[in-house]
Amino acid sequence: MFPEAFIFDWDSTLVDNWKSIAKALNETLIEMGKDPWTESEIRQNSKRSAREAFPEIFGDDWKTALSFFYEAFEKNHLIGITPLPGAKDLLEFLRKRKIYSGIISNKNGSFLRKEIQKLGWEKYFKNVLGATDLDFDKPSKAIVDALFQPSNINPSKLVWFVGDAVVDLECAHLANCTPILVKTGSITKEELIQWPPAKTFSSCVELESFLNDLENKTEGGKDK
Repeated sequence: MFPEAFIFDWDSTLVDNWKSIAKALNETLIEMGKDPWTESEIRQNSKRSAREAFPEIFGDDWKTALSFFYEAFEKNHLIGITPLPGAKDLLEFLRKRKIYSGIISNKNGSFLRKEIQKLGWEKYFKNVLGATDLDFDKPSKAIVDALFQPSNINPSKLVWFVGDAVVDLECAHLANCTPILVKTGSITKEELIQWPPAKTFSSCVELESFLNDLENKTEGGKDK
């Protein structure tokens, strides 16, 4: 059946802003007396929200590190943000069919909404939740329930949770949504075995093409 709603991750799913993230994180590591990381290391260690990951990285000094990171990131995160291929077209495809779309990201909610506004994409999302907006982050099922609270939609297999990282797949499974992987980020074979996607796409371009074909084959499309 055609999906009735979509939940999207943000970074590496719809946009690329890793240069800004990498710059701010490495500045923070150096400030805290640690060696900077490669881009691969940053991607691997940036799947959880900063408030969950920083205590493991910086120990008792994690709050100081987090404050420094936010200050460093705020300086350039709007400069480096770039939509990934097909992302805007996919969102427009869903908007025209009046299909619910929301964002759940482990990026700080304030930065997340500023980036959405920078791109002029507010019209595409019914609700947007980022880290620190609630008392819990992905992969908690509760954040999915919170996203849909203002709507009549309930988590189900007709809700496609689209992301690039294991935390997105895990959250989809825990919330009983359909986990959809776009292979634009970093994920291991072990993670795929533990939290398998229902479908995998190489990009938003391929995902939109699949949905277009699905719409033509079923009566589930919103314009039917």
